[in-house]
Amino acid sequence: MADDQGNGHRALAATAPGEQGSAATVYRAGDLFQLLRDGKPWTRAQLAMTTGLARSTVAGKVDLLLNSGLVVSVGEALSSGGRPPSRFAFHAQARAVLAVDVGASHVRVALTDLNGDVLAEERTALPVASGPEAVLGYVIESGRRLLGEVHQPEMLLAGVGIGLPGPVEHATGRPVKPPIMPGWDGFDVVGFVQRALPVPVLVDNDVNIMALGERAGYWPGVDDLLFIKVATGIGSGIISSGQLQRGADGTAGDLGHVRVARGEGVVCRCGNIGCLEALASGAAVARALAAHGVPAETGGDVVGLAAHGNIAAIQALRQAGRDIGEVLATCVNLLNPSVIVIGGSMAAAGEHVMAGVREVVYQRSLPLATTNLRIVLSRAGERAAVMGASQLVSQHILSPTGIEATLSASAG
Repeated sequence: MADDQGNGHRALAATAPGEQGSAATVYRAGDLFQLLRDGKPWTRAQLAMTTGLARSTVAGKVDLLLNSGLVVSVGEALSSGGRPPSRFAFHAQARAVLAVDVGASHVRVALTDLNGDVLAEERTALPVASGPEAVLGYVIESGRRLLGEVHQPEMLLAGVGIGLPGPVEHATGRPVKPPIMPGWDGFDVVGFVQRALPVPVLVDNDVNIMALGERAGYWPGVDDLLFIKVATGIGSGIISSGQLQRGADGTAGDLGHVRVARGEGVVCRCGNIGCLEALASGAAVARALAAHGVPAETGGDVVGLAAHGNIAAIQALRQAGRDIGEVLATCVNLLNPSVIVIGGSMAAAGEHVMAGVREVVYQRSLPLATTNLRIVLSRAGERAAVMGASQLVSQHILSPTGIEATLSASAG
């Protein structure tokens, strides 16, 4: 799908009878639609001038898009003489998207429009360890409740996007040996959901979709961004040259299992020694504090202690930031991002973690790589994942190929 993503129009190499020059390339209706995704009104004449197509060709494709509901008439443009030309724009409310964030101990389900604007949502404290049938069963029931709440018929559901807290094989949407998800390994998430909701279902690692959500909502002009989730585990979503990078098998960005200098002798749940996650995750920091008599069982406890001025918790968070910064310094030299976003539940500790990250990254990374580098807290917060899950579906549905599939279904 990489070639179909983005808002630029993509030409197909085919000859249009009777059209010359730039018009010798034919655009599908799905290609023409990419111009309309900017949300601004266009006239048929403007579309014809931009693409080089004959007005009659443009008119036919616009009619197809109007019939699908994805494009609507938005009034008339000023006339230079004669009848005022009609204007058309993308109708983001024509379809709904079910966006799902499955966390270690919660499930958040949101119904959005095709722009990612939330129409309704609900959240429950359902652990992922409850198993795929229980979690996904809740997702389906919640989705139907939300559709009813906003009076949206199920037939207008465009797709379902799901973020899971573990490795996901992108091609199939199946979890692969996820460490905190008993019963999920190899489970057919897509098939299970589609039996109840027969629409496209896209599944990805939660950090990947958080990166998509943060960028879409707050950094749309940034093409090189790292999103770092610090919570029960530690991972990153990598956006490079404007594209999400998953790697050959979908495991790109798994920073939590990179070895750090301070980790000598510390055993990680993955079985290796000295992993970043074993020292700097919320659970790891809580364990370290508890070993020194500080009452902390979870990352949330640590954040709460720091908020109330507990010096030991503040120092532990700062050290966790340094450990994370040690790994990120290598990432900065390797990937040269312009923005690093720190998110996840531990980001609630704010500047305590950030101070440690910045201290090491700016010290250890190459000067040129940090000249314009910004290290910031997540602005999307706990909604980053549902925002990204919505984007995952919209990018698929609104791509040229996706639009063509929608038009074919509408014609059928």
